[in-house]
Amino acid sequence: MTFRDDDLTYLEEHGLPDLPATMIEDFVTHDQARIWFAVAGSGRTVILLHGGLGNSGNWSYQVPALLAAGYRTVVVDSRGQGRSGRDDRPYSYYRMAADVRAVMDRLEIDRAVFIGWSDGADTALALAEGTPDRVNGILFFACNVDSSGTKPFEFTPVIGRIFQRHVDDYTALSPTPDGFKAMSEALEAMQRTQPEYTADDLGRINVPVLVVIGERDEFIKLEHMAYLALALPDATLQVLPEVSHFAPLQRPATFNAVMLEFIARVVGE
Repeated sequence: MTFRDDDLTYLEEHGLPDLPATMIEDFVTHDQARIWFAVAGSGRTVILLHGGLGNSGNWSYQVPALLAAGYRTVVVDSRGQGRSGRDDRPYSYYRMAADVRAVMDRLEIDRAVFIGWSDGADTALALAEGTPDRVNGILFFACNVDSSGTKPFEFTPVIGRIFQRHVDDYTALSPTPDGFKAMSEALEAMQRTQPEYTADDLGRINVPVLVVIGERDEFIKLEHMAYLALALPDATLQVLPEVSHFAPLQRPATFNAVMLEFIARVVGE
């Protein structure tokens, strides 16, 4: 039977699998922060960028699928999250995109496919905006590109479970284990004002993009994602049925199939 955890009760009780032991971990120091990353495998490179408050372990169901499919797989903890540090300057997606480029430079990666989840999706888009030559394509999962794209916040048990997981993981992994509140407030400040792409801005980001959203996403409007798919020059929209903002954890097999099909298409396999 295919694994499902739609209400994230399995996550609450058991946590997530560890990332594969074959992954080699390291740090790169960039722009006043130590950025953690891990890499394994060979072949075309895929870089996974997690959502806000999270860490690379949130990709535990995706990394093994990528390695099994023959891809070099890189995960990055965004600055101030997971194992990565940060300074006191405000967050920005452009700064986090520059951190990812620093990881690529350290690993001598010229180009990659990006799998971005929520904040990670906007980080990948910012990277493509600045350096499209480094991007084979972006799977843009569940994030807004301007302030009109978000729903009013409504707390749910699913959100409560993932939030507690983020708190616990931060305490266990962070170089500043008592800093979750300050980090989350800084992220929220960024999210209130960024990004603010116009349709013209989006029209200049000419890389292949698969815009993906769960049918039951708690945070992002479906019509906003449809707008994004129309505004980007080379984009399509895919809606995942019966899942939410946490689809990679709720139904990994469904998410992974979409992910692998997209990667194969943009790298020409």
